[in-house]
Amino acid sequence: MGRHRSDPLGIARLALVGLAVVLLLAVIVIGGRALFSTFGSGASGEPAAVASSSPAARPSAATSPPRVPTVRVVCQADRCPVFVRVPGGDVLVDRDLARGEQASYFDPELDVVLDDVSTVEVFANGTARSPGPPGERRAFSVTRSPGP
Repeated sequence: MGRHRSDPLGIARLALVGLAVVLLLAVIVIGGRALFSTFGSGASGEPAAVASSSPAARPSAATSPPRVPTVRVVCQADRCPVFVRVPGGDVLVDRDLARGEQASYFDPELDVVLDDVSTVEVFANGTARSPGPPGERRAFSVTRSPGP
């Protein structure tokens, strides 16, 4: 009749399958967290939102003066590579802005790197910086000016 043979690798196979499932779940969780941190971050490093058109959402000029960003970058070309970070700290933006997109930052001190200064309009403490020739890379630091 038939021979009965016990499979010595039965438990080992189950352990390997279980380990593979755990590793797959770990990769999914890590990837999901990375994705959410990239898109779902509401931190101060994100570009400032466009102002609301409703008068109730705007602060009254009599109550407080408008906040002037330390750096505001406005893209004038189809693609504007911009890098802004807090010195020795967090990277606030390292991506290409689209035409008309702007990013404002209110940190006390910032390092800015622009791959092509002719493609962006830069305001440091509310004052426009002089544009450069096409293709010129420029790196500079901006310190927040004391308020009134």
